[in-house]
Amino acid sequence: MKNYLQSCLMALFLFGAVKSNAQVPVYSSLPSATAVVFLDFDGHTVNGTSWNYAGPIYCGASGMNSTQITEVFNRVAEDYRPFNVNVTTDSTKYLAAPANRRMRVILTVSYEWYGAAGGVAFVNSFTWGDDTPCFVFTSLLNYNTKNISEASSHEAGHTLGLYHQARYDANCVKQSDYHSGAGAGEIGWAPIMGVGYYQNLTLWNSGPNPYGCNNIQNDLTVITTNNGFSFRTDDHTASFPTATNATFVNNQFTVSGVITQNTDQDLFRFTKPTAGRFQLSAIPYNVGTGNSGSNLDLQITLFDGAQNQISVYNPGTLLSSVIDTLLNAGTYYLRVEGKGNMYAPNYASLGSYSLQGSLTAGGTLPLRRLELTGELNGDKHRLNWLIDADEQVVEQVLEVATDGRNFSPVVNPGNSDRTFMYRPYVSTSAQYRVFVTFDNGKSYYSNVVTLKGTGTVEKPRLVTNLVSNNLITVTSPGVFGYTVVDMNGKVTARGQLTNGLNNIPASFMNGGMYIIRFVNGNEQWTDKFVKQ
Repeated sequence: MKNYLQSCLMALFLFGAVKSNAQVPVYSSLPSATAVVFLDFDGHTVNGTSWNYAGPIYCGASGMNSTQITEVFNRVAEDYRPFNVNVTTDSTKYLAAPANRRMRVILTVSYEWYGAAGGVAFVNSFTWGDDTPCFVFTSLLNYNTKNISEASSHEAGHTLGLYHQARYDANCVKQSDYHSGAGAGEIGWAPIMGVGYYQNLTLWNSGPNPYGCNNIQNDLTVITTNNGFSFRTDDHTASFPTATNATFVNNQFTVSGVITQNTDQDLFRFTKPTAGRFQLSAIPYNVGTGNSGSNLDLQITLFDGAQNQISVYNPGTLLSSVIDTLLNAGTYYLRVEGKGNMYAPNYASLGSYSLQGSLTAGGTLPLRRLELTGELNGDKHRLNWLIDADEQVVEQVLEVATDGRNFSPVVNPGNSDRTFMYRPYVSTSAQYRVFVTFDNGKSYYSNVVTLKGTGTVEKPRLVTNLVSNNLITVTSPGVFGYTVVDMNGKVTARGQLTNGLNNIPASFMNGGMYIIRFVNGNEQWTDKFVKQ
């Protein structure tokens, strides 16, 4: 009966392709932790487990080089950073852990014993205590480090008791067993337990599993209550009196931390000896440009010495944040926390970060406060700003962006104006800032405010997920691009949809499961269908 139940609880992470092996670098994300997730890249023979219904399983090495192995480790370690668990490539750490507090994730080219899948795991097997591993099939994932990392965190998540995060419509009709997330770019989001191949920001999630729209799976609660470990110990206080000191050395400081829960706030104190420019780069852990592989959308709040809030910094379409402002001499505080964005919920914006601060001495400050706020007013955007300065304003420019980087002018308000309202030209979210120039020739930017779009963009939809007549029928609300890929990642069709009913030929496609991706500017959606 045990084997039968295990087979029923088996969970696949599908997708779908041989290289030389490399010496595996030795890494550990939290060596002090008792619980261990071991990423095994150098091959292993599996015997005496529930997988061995047909005898021993001989798993070849991953076929990945040391650079690829390092990236996979870093991505998976960041996914599990909030927890008191050691993600490691060191087999001795695994063998030293209690048998019911460890999991071996075998990353291997050997998939033939099982079949075509990106990975496979038994749900809840982390605590079985019999060394039952889970698997990630690197060759079927084309040795793609991003996809292998997603599969590794996903399969390890199954062993910790997680099922898939599914997608349902407003009528509780299941659209997909695998939630594909939303958005695109740096803040494009998907659940780790959904399908995260196409999004940068992949996070734990609280949402329905495939067994019903009311079966809500709280990933963080499942992980931290069922497996003998909980969250990592908080590293920085949220209290002003006990804030961590950030000390300037040669006019610079660097501090770091981990946001472990969505209630976690890290507070830092710094002292400016003289008036002048203060700059801060708040950067989530990443493995490349565009904060690739980050799990944390950072928000920074700046307070003065009396604990009065000066400004909040959280660019709408970026995971990192920057401060560039003038401050008088004195004590200041920085509050660091994880936030959601227009695509990702606030539930699990968690992970590690670093703060790099610098100061440049200056004279008397003409500007004490420049703060922008905004709100929706029907189908319009209302912007208000406050300027507290000794000097006179000689020019103001209200600017807008849809990507958080490339701002363009909206209006040049009068020098005494402090409000503006208009109907925006975009239906997606927009970011605003004010650029102010004073009569002493100095110019400053305000904080950035993000307002949601005034309209929604309907996505194309498959008329049916079962294709039996050699036509993929899609109803579309407008012009969208589409791409069809098979489960090996090979593009089989691409083109453009028009408004109304569209028929995409499928006669040349072999039978099996496919993914279709719809794209409209910066947004994209995915769905699955089966070709009979």
